[in-house]
Amino acid sequence: MSNKFLPLVIGAAMGVAATTAAGATTLEDVKAKGFIQCGVSQGLPGFSNPDAQGNWTGIDVDYCRAMAAAVFGDASAVKYTPLSAKERFTALQSGEVDVLSRNTTWTMSRDTQLGLNFAGVNYYDCQGFMVRKDLGVTSALELSGASVCTNTGTTTELNVADYFRANNMPYEIVAFEKADEVVAAYDAGRCDVYTTDASGLYAQRLKLTNPGDHMVLPEIISKEPLGPVVRQGDDEWFNIAKWTLNAMLNAEELGVTSENVDEMKSSDNPSIKRLLGVEGAFGEAIGLPNDWAYAIIKNVGNYEESFNANVGPDTPLGISRGVNALWNDGGFMYAPPVR
Repeated sequence: MSNKFLPLVIGAAMGVAATTAAGATTLEDVKAKGFIQCGVSQGLPGFSNPDAQGNWTGIDVDYCRAMAAAVFGDASAVKYTPLSAKERFTALQSGEVDVLSRNTTWTMSRDTQLGLNFAGVNYYDCQGFMVRKDLGVTSALELSGASVCTNTGTTTELNVADYFRANNMPYEIVAFEKADEVVAAYDAGRCDVYTTDASGLYAQRLKLTNPGDHMVLPEIISKEPLGPVVRQGDDEWFNIAKWTLNAMLNAEELGVTSENVDEMKSSDNPSIKRLLGVEGAFGEAIGLPNDWAYAIIKNVGNYEESFNANVGPDTPLGISRGVNALWNDGGFMYAPPVR
């Protein structure tokens, strides 16, 4: 799902050139124009997807809305730029977008060679395979000689190459730039297998002519920690990006929701008081009002609310929390405290 564009060694000069104009910080530029420009996918249900009226929803969209709530107190102060896998990093480096929230995998090369910083992980994923049930296979180890559809210019291709080579299986890659082109090709029978991040397989399966005719195989062939990205060189904006996600996670852990956040402002719990800006001046430390986290939770919700509304068990995707549960509930999600 993450359509992970292979990082080109573009050079430090380009990363530096991507900083905001005339020495202004990203926060100053964002405040001047009155909105955050957020890079998203070209349409991935549950993560970043527009409806017929152009209204965007999804986990990645909620993150953009949360940043807007933190900065402006208004979650609608966002404009969205749909980006392909090939376009996304260049758009961020050039300043076309202020933040990239587009199912993007955090890797070492991306973190060190592109002039970019990952703000955290908002979804732990893994690469998998989907096939037609009538193909008669139950394991990826039975895919010798298969044709495999995926996105071009992504680490998905490298993971596939590693997997088939390690298992001494020949295969043919059928790659397209846009995710919808991959889905259409697979649906039309131009390949035997569709591979991307597992969450993407469940999301894209909804677009198939007969979704029930397809199954996701049990094998997992990679780690895909997905998260939002900002440019290097602007620590203030990087801190806002990090703590937006941390606020949503901490709110879930503390039981603070969009429904009870006003009541929770009267809590005796010091951790809740600090999170909601009742105690301390933690917003000032990142250039925001002290009720920045309150605004996120009131306008967008905590991480659990976003997960359940967009990809959870009661949505068409039907994804369980799994490793995306909080650390104290058997998952990987863990945020530093506000203190």
